[in-house]
Amino acid sequence: MLSTCKICCGRIPQRWIFAIMGFLALFNAYAMRVCLSITITEMVIPMHENTTHFYDNTCPVRNESGKGGNNGTQSYAKRYEWSETMQGIILSSFYVGYVITHLPGGMLSEKFGGKYSLGLGILATGVFTLITPLVVEYGEAIGLIVVRVLMGLCEGTTFPALNAMLAQWTPPEERSMIGSLVFAGAQLGTVFANSLSGLIIHYSAIGWPAVFYVFGSVGILWFLIWLVTCFNNPDTHPFISERERNFLQERMHAHTHKKPPSVPWRHLLKSVPLWALIAAQVGHDWGFFTLVNDLPKYMSSVLKYSIKDNGLLSALPYLTMWICSVVTSCLADWMITKGLMSRTNVRKLGTTIASLGPGAFIIGASYAECDRTTVVIMFTVGTTLMGTFYPGMKVNALDLSPNYSGTLMALVNGIGAFTGILTPYIVSELTPNQTLAQWRLVFWIVFVVFVLTNLIFVLYANGEVQYWNDPEFVRREREERRMKIANEKGEVGKTKERLKIFST
Repeated sequence: MLSTCKICCGRIPQRWIFAIMGFLALFNAYAMRVCLSITITEMVIPMHENTTHFYDNTCPVRNESGKGGNNGTQSYAKRYEWSETMQGIILSSFYVGYVITHLPGGMLSEKFGGKYSLGLGILATGVFTLITPLVVEYGEAIGLIVVRVLMGLCEGTTFPALNAMLAQWTPPEERSMIGSLVFAGAQLGTVFANSLSGLIIHYSAIGWPAVFYVFGSVGILWFLIWLVTCFNNPDTHPFISERERNFLQERMHAHTHKKPPSVPWRHLLKSVPLWALIAAQVGHDWGFFTLVNDLPKYMSSVLKYSIKDNGLLSALPYLTMWICSVVTSCLADWMITKGLMSRTNVRKLGTTIASLGPGAFIIGASYAECDRTTVVIMFTVGTTLMGTFYPGMKVNALDLSPNYSGTLMALVNGIGAFTGILTPYIVSELTPNQTLAQWRLVFWIVFVVFVLTNLIFVLYANGEVQYWNDPEFVRREREERRMKIANEKGEVGKTKERLKIFST
């Protein structure tokens, strides 16, 4: 049986099977995470529900049947009176748990492999997504906050585990392409969650609970396929061809090692390129999480789109963002391979486009006010340019240290994820009345954060493997430190012995 599978599956490059399943891992993770952003607009009683006039710097209600309602199929799902502040807390609660498990997840993935830390995290998130309607029925806002924190705890291992596995499965010349393919699951998961959530709520007789049933089930199904198709590294994969195994070992042996020493924290935390990467991640996440969590609310409360249109239009920017990431990833690998631009400058260029472009177009959208077509175009173009972030800084942790990529991703993504806690709450506090002027301030803050963090990355980033990635350097330094400590103890012992002799 095993030999038959090896003959059949060995013809397929297993690094690309892993890339597809890794892509689907993020696809499901983001779908389960983001579906609440659309669904919450139908879980709450909307502000100004009966308003038909343009006042207080807000847009008039669109002249269409069933605005904001479930005009496809009548739903009797319960709605709740949650304030804007409470909605902000609910949307940010996921990230409270999310930041906690990043570092443990990264270190466990480096030591034992990422297969189970990733797989079990997605499985548990799927289960919590399935039970969300039941929890909300009995626990309302508090119950939803608790289940979202638990989902965040489960998903916190996702990026560190994937990065640890990418370090084992991606040769340097394919790193931008495979890494961007995997990480692009975040965009398509967001597209899928936003568009399908709107359609499910529009047509489902049970209303918003159906969203959680669908996405939770898909997450569990992914886990079952992941178990039998993906493995921690090429050496433990039962179906990989000898040719591919030898190719990966040859291309990656210089910087990726099976059992490197424990994390050299002292060097890692003093690494200027690492802190530049963290700054860029904070800037990206500030803008990305603001859009992911709150763009559906802007479409619903400010532009007055129906739930069906809201889902489709909120999804569009992430679809074009994914296309941009795929195209620019291939271009980035080509430029590096051909020697047209250094790896460092490719990372800086991609990150700059992904920061300044979205920032400028988001500001433009806020000044387009109620010109809905222009607003949608501005948001779409701005978010599309964010796609160059993936061949830019997202794969930079793999550049800096393949051996400790899981820990690096845990630090970078974990610190960046704190913005997921802050931004929904800040938006809820700055937009209590959901007016255009209030939202314009939100977008200006996004722009300023983009500019400042990108400046840090451009000045201090690096795309080359760092010296502390080398196991021999780490071992040698630790041995020298142990010898120095031993010598110092020996000198102290000799001094005490002399004093003892002198005193007698």
